[in-house]
Amino acid sequence: MDTSRWYRSFAEVEARGNSATYEEWGLGVSEDPAVLALIDRLPEPRRQPNLIFGASRHLGAPVAPYASFRRWLRENWSEVEQLARIRTTQTNEAGRAAVLVPVLGLLKGPLSLIEVGASAGLCLYPDRYSYLYGRERYLHPVEGPSTVLLKCATTGNPPIPEKVPDVVYRAGIDLNPLDVSDTDDMGWLESLVWPEQDHRRQRLRHAAALARADPPRLVRGDLTSAVAALVERAPLDTTIVVFHSAVLNYLIPTARMEFTEVVRALPCHWIANEGIGVLSELDAKLTVAPEECRGKFVVSLDGTPQGLAGGHGQFLDWVGQTSTAPAD
Repeated sequence: MDTSRWYRSFAEVEARGNSATYEEWGLGVSEDPAVLALIDRLPEPRRQPNLIFGASRHLGAPVAPYASFRRWLRENWSEVEQLARIRTTQTNEAGRAAVLVPVLGLLKGPLSLIEVGASAGLCLYPDRYSYLYGRERYLHPVEGPSTVLLKCATTGNPPIPEKVPDVVYRAGIDLNPLDVSDTDDMGWLESLVWPEQDHRRQRLRHAAALARADPPRLVRGDLTSAVAALVERAPLDTTIVVFHSAVLNYLIPTARMEFTEVVRALPCHWIANEGIGVLSELDAKLTVAPEECRGKFVVSLDGTPQGLAGGHGQFLDWVGQTSTAPAD
C-alpha cells in the first residue's frame, strides 16, 4: 500500500470528525517526503497511522500542530521505530460491545464468549456494562448501573434485548495479550486513544477496573491455530460464540480465508465486526448502497450481515432481518 495514500485516507475517512489532531497529522505526513521515507523503513503492517501516532504519543510527542509534531518525530524517530516494531495497535475499545449486544441477544444463553484478537479482553464483558441505545433505551447489568456507560445511536430498529447477555465463560486469544494490571500495558492502551477523545480514555480506565476484578482467560497465540482449543474448553451446556472486532484487517487475505474456514467448522456461532472491505463475502451480501457503507464496520452473525457500525461502537445501523434466535 502506498504510504502517502494510506495516511491521507486515514485523515479524511477515519480521523475527520473524530480527531482534528490526527486529521492534521495524517494529511501532514501524506505530503511530507522526509517523514514518509522514515516510515517506509518499517515493514508495511508497521507503517499504519494509528501505530506510528500511538507510539509517538506513548513516548511523549506533543499534541500540537503538525510542524511541532514533525520536528519531534524526526528528533525521536529511532525510539518510535523501535516501539513500532514491538508493539501493535491493540485498541481495546469497550464501546464496541454496544454493537455486539443486539447480536448476542439473538442467541440462547448462557453464553461462552471467545474473542480472537482480544488485546486486554475488555470486549469480553458485555454483561458488565450499561448501555444507552438512541436517546432513551437504557440497558443495565443485573446488579444495577455500571461505571461504564456505552452510548450507541441506532437506526433500522435493532433488536435491543431486554437484559444483558448471560455470560458464564470468557476467554481470548492474542499474539501479545495485554494485562490490565500492568501499568505499561495500560499506558500503551491509553496512548492508542485519540487525543481529543477523553471520554474514551475515561471509559478505558473504568472498563479495565472491572476486568481487574474478574480477569478473563487470555492465551498467547495465533488466532487461527488457537481458537479450536478454546472452543473445546468452553462449558458444553453453553452457547459458544467466537467473535472479533477490527482484527482480520491485520491479516493478509489468504489468512483471513483460512480463519473463516476454521471458525465456520467449529461448534460455535461466529460474530464478526470488521471494516468494509475486510470480508468481501460479507460485503457482497449487503443491500445498502456502497456510499452508505464508507468508513463503517459490518457486524455479522454466522456469515450474514446484521448491521453497519461505527468503528468504536458509537452507532449501529441495523440491516438484518433476524427477529428470533437462530437454531443452535
